[in-house]
Amino acid sequence: MEPAAGADPDSGKFDVTISAQDGPSETYHSVTTGAGSSNIATAVNTRSRLVTIEGLDVAADVLKDGLATGAVSLAIPSDVAVPTVATESVVGDPAKRTGFASFEAIEEITMIVAPDLMTAHRQGLIDTEGVVAVQTAMVSHCELMGNRMAILDTPAGLNAQQASEWRETTTNFDSKFAVLYWPWIQMFDPTVGHDVYFPPSGHLSGLWSRNDDTRGVFKAPANEVIQGATGLELAVTRGEMDMLNPMGVNSIKSFPGRGIRVWGGRTLSSDAEWRYVNVRRYFNYLEESILQGTQWCVFEPNDERLWGRIRRTISAFLVNEWRSGALFGEKAGQAFFVKCDGENNTAESIDAGMVIVEIGVAPVKPAEFVIFRLAQFSGGASISD
Repeated sequence: MEPAAGADPDSGKFDVTISAQDGPSETYHSVTTGAGSSNIATAVNTRSRLVTIEGLDVAADVLKDGLATGAVSLAIPSDVAVPTVATESVVGDPAKRTGFASFEAIEEITMIVAPDLMTAHRQGLIDTEGVVAVQTAMVSHCELMGNRMAILDTPAGLNAQQASEWRETTTNFDSKFAVLYWPWIQMFDPTVGHDVYFPPSGHLSGLWSRNDDTRGVFKAPANEVIQGATGLELAVTRGEMDMLNPMGVNSIKSFPGRGIRVWGGRTLSSDAEWRYVNVRRYFNYLEESILQGTQWCVFEPNDERLWGRIRRTISAFLVNEWRSGALFGEKAGQAFFVKCDGENNTAESIDAGMVIVEIGVAPVKPAEFVIFRLAQFSGGASISD
């Protein structure tokens, strides 16, 4: 605590810096013990993630005769329990509509993100076992619903080897509905007045949404700038990216003159068909769009006229997707097929009240590597891709 810079010594204004041991710090400028928005208790209790001020009347009496510049160590009272995060409260119960299990009742959700999970872990409010349990429940929830993806973080402060161990040993997820990003990103935090490190998942969910809006779900949410990022917890090398990318750890890297970018677009699946984030999300989008677009056919007479209408409806939608560049093929017939006829709608399925449609699509996959062939010879040089 010290007098506020540039302030009248008699104004009663002072600056306070609150620091956690081996952790983050917060600075509050030009605060006072008087009433108003600059009151030290008001400022700290509104913005601080580290402490809460109580009994300000006593503090005001101590400070009324002047400020003492210096540092004060605070100890947690023996009768005050350190708050912790209960894994069960985060996971929740779908029947009671608690935790993220309550999201089972909401069909429109496309992402599950818990950035504060790793923040709580850094602050010692939840242990590693609890973090893994919550992330496992997140992935299981997305697997169950089949229409959303879990965006996961690593703990703070991991180097590339530790991130690899977190991926392959500590968690070891194998899911086409989960994505992992590393390392943490640095951004300005207005609540403390300086840059701090954040788990990337919250910002990546925003980047996904921006990419969906500007390019489309079919485009991989990679090689995109993380807006507002000022730095990274660790400078990532190309060799580290080459090691982590095949195991599904999507790196975030700073490029000179190009900003801080996401440089990976893989899921945590070992199945090559679902290796890429955009492929899984695009199928989620197609499934939801087709289901919504064919709701009209429920309770219609289940005959050839219905099958023809369904084929035309879905084909028209997929032609538009192909024209937008989302499907691979020189012709629409190479990009998709729709089958709904008497061959796959048998008498048994009709009697069961079902209409069956078979759809196949060829999604566009990202170009992860651009390969150039360079040759030197006496007459000059040549390069080809």
